[in-house]
Amino acid sequence: MSALPFPIAEEPDPQAFETGRLLFAGDTEFVKGVVAMSGLPEPDRLEVCFAGRSNVGKSSLINALTGRKGLARASNTPGRTQEINFFTAGEQHYLVDLPGYGFANAPVPVVEKWQRLLKQYLSGRQTLRRAFVLIDARHGVKKVDDEILSLLDSAAVTFQVVLTKADKVKEAERAKVLDQVRAALTKHPAAYPEIIVTSSEKGWGIPTLRSIIATLE
Repeated sequence: MSALPFPIAEEPDPQAFETGRLLFAGDTEFVKGVVAMSGLPEPDRLEVCFAGRSNVGKSSLINALTGRKGLARASNTPGRTQEINFFTAGEQHYLVDLPGYGFANAPVPVVEKWQRLLKQYLSGRQTLRRAFVLIDARHGVKKVDDEILSLLDSAAVTFQVVLTKADKVKEAERAKVLDQVRAALTKHPAAYPEIIVTSSEKGWGIPTLRSIIATLE
């Protein structure tokens, strides 16, 4: 029997757990929000970015990772984050919060501007090591997600899927969604071959994601 494609990432061993804990136990500060490439901070740190459609729980995940409730602004208004937001993690990492995508209500020129900036950032940032694409465990991969995954393919940026809000669905339903996500990922050459299952509310998968970020080179 062949191994399952895109298995769930295992919990970190004690050393990786501690490396991740220490990274996020340090100072995490908001650096700046960027609306044009000219505003990007110096590429002097390793970067990871977080992408996800509107209301997928991106701000909550970043806050859970850093242990800082108000760091990334969680909003009930989808699409409130219209900038690329940079945060420091320790002395050597940037966490990059990308603008949400898939807005029903945003004006077309605004969406086009965000998409342009996103493409420029993804294809032009040499210090970017991995993109984490958040997928809602209640919905799986939608067409709008496929668009960002294809964009990451074309930018040759390795991305890893993070399933969010996993506590909101029963185990059987979660297994079905995971099957759907795995099938979608087989079409994307830039996909990293492990899925991280998380719940910001329950803390599921947070140590795993921390250790993955902390041990990237």
